[in-house]
Amino acid sequence: MLNAVQRRFLESCRVAHLATADAAGWPHVVPVCFASVDNSIYIVLDEKPKKIDGRALKRLRNIYENPRAALIADRYDDNDWTRLGWIMLRGPAVVLEPGQEQARAISRLRDRYPQYLDMALDDSPVIVLRIERVVGWGDLGP
Repeated sequence: MLNAVQRRFLESCRVAHLATADAAGWPHVVPVCFASVDNSIYIVLDEKPKKIDGRALKRLRNIYENPRAALIADRYDDNDWTRLGWIMLRGPAVVLEPGQEQARAISRLRDRYPQYLDMALDDSPVIVLRIERVVGWGDLGP
């Protein structure tokens, strides 16, 4: 789904925003660390402080109620607006419990974010967004 330019742009972004909605359609957007593999985006529920147990987070509850989700990654440059660009990925999201795909996702996330090397993530749920649609705008080049 992602062409080479879109994939390079996405890989250059360190943070994206995950959008989910509950059964009534109320949106919820949070910043996330992510890794892309083929046509999937992976997001682990890591050990950063949260006000509630990770498994009770609104993003997970939303995915269970309504699997439609989107992820947007962008570049903003206050000095050069010709460099502005974003890419939005949409598709169904599911929550992976420990298993082969979840373990591969955590490995890829640890490759991308060294901070994850010291976190106990092996039993953590992983959100996977299965990319069905890609939309981009602006300068997606290096």
